[in-house]
Amino acid sequence: MKKLKVLFASAEVAPYSKVGGLADVVGELPHYLEKEDCEIAVFTPLYGCTDREKWDIKELENSELTINMGHTYHIFKLYMGKMPNTNVNVFFVDNPKYFSCFNVVYPQWVDEMYEQQRYVSFSLAVLEYAKLLNFKPDILHAHDWHTAMLPVYLKTNYKYDEFYSSTKSAFSIHNLAYQGSCDKSIIDFANLRWDNVWYDNCLEHYGRVNWVKGAIYCSDKILTVSPRYAQEILGGEFGEGMDYTLRGQTHKLEGILNGTHYQTPFDVAKKPEIKAYIQKTFGLPQNPDRPLVAMVSRLVYQKGLELIDFAKFDLMSMPADFVFLGTGEYGHESMLIWASNNSSNIRAWIDFKNDLADEVYQASDIFLMPSLFEPCGISQMIAMKFGSVPLVRAVGGLDDTVIAYPGERANGFKFLTYDARSMVDELKNAVWTYYDRKDDWGKLVQNALNSRFTWSDSAKKYRRVYDELKG
Repeated sequence: MKKLKVLFASAEVAPYSKVGGLADVVGELPHYLEKEDCEIAVFTPLYGCTDREKWDIKELENSELTINMGHTYHIFKLYMGKMPNTNVNVFFVDNPKYFSCFNVVYPQWVDEMYEQQRYVSFSLAVLEYAKLLNFKPDILHAHDWHTAMLPVYLKTNYKYDEFYSSTKSAFSIHNLAYQGSCDKSIIDFANLRWDNVWYDNCLEHYGRVNWVKGAIYCSDKILTVSPRYAQEILGGEFGEGMDYTLRGQTHKLEGILNGTHYQTPFDVAKKPEIKAYIQKTFGLPQNPDRPLVAMVSRLVYQKGLELIDFAKFDLMSMPADFVFLGTGEYGHESMLIWASNNSSNIRAWIDFKNDLADEVYQASDIFLMPSLFEPCGISQMIAMKFGSVPLVRAVGGLDDTVIAYPGERANGFKFLTYDARSMVDELKNAVWTYYDRKDDWGKLVQNALNSRFTWSDSAKKYRRVYDELKG
């Protein structure tokens, strides 16, 4: 197998900077691609919140770079570290005006144009730094809207650049809801020509620039993080206004399921002890026979909190306990606090701590994910590792990973229609099964524990895609 050079570009990379699942994918997949004979270089911004000392991130000598954008010269510096427990080089691009000046990844108080300038400048710097480092990629793999301009640049400004003459581009859609739509004045700042990106309809979308649309047209391969999501985004319900554009590019669209780590198998005999601890921690009666339903999530609309709100009185009357862990939108936090204060079986912890989250996963009997949409989802995979039976809405990666009860291979419960009644009915089914069909429940738990969604399998599929692109 020929060794391939692959350049990853992403706004987030765990463990250095993390807001969502994007960081986990870019932080974990390169390690497994190494084993598939890929040499990986990961590029990401150097944010103020990135702990340079902890991760041994050093500034590279003679790395200062000046790029003219929007008739202004912008100065960049490059730093490097090693991804933990791997040989993968991670390159951190800094411009104090855009990145290291903030202690968060995505500052909420900046305007649209400034946010666009951050990632346009980052993308241009990536292309120039790869040349400076003489890292000539066989594959340039961009992730989400923040780096969606990279495939556009390869087909425009860098089309005749000898350094990139044999480079193929892949673009991963982790969440199509975020598209980098902005005012068309960004074209001048991005050093793009109006005639080759505007009038051929590559970037224009309802009078605005849309970087994801540009990447859909210009990339050599479009990837999503689950097979089901790749199909869903071709329709109006999940297409976020890009379904028509994507339907014209189906020949290069594919979904590859994300993975997760599997280390020492979880001992389900420990679950009652951990369950008692979580019940006590959350202020619930310590009853080992009562099912514990958990939800560990960002408390946002996408995750189905609207259904929880509509169903809260039904949940209060169920013979089960419910624990919610996470932070998010004020309205959803307030709703859960109210339910926690006005019921005996619902408790909310409006915070996020990794250790507590792990204990909630391990303690729970049922793991709830009633998502409006879910490109892949990792929580259901984590829950199954700990013998927690997922109850999910049958969308995206949730539908790809959860096999609905009843059935010999069933590892969870699913409902399809996005309404509170469908969710409540399936919850009642799960709770009834827990109480009255012990043999079936034991089989569900065992099937969940035996389910495997490995990064190794995912990496093999990515390597196959890269090989196909290189011909």
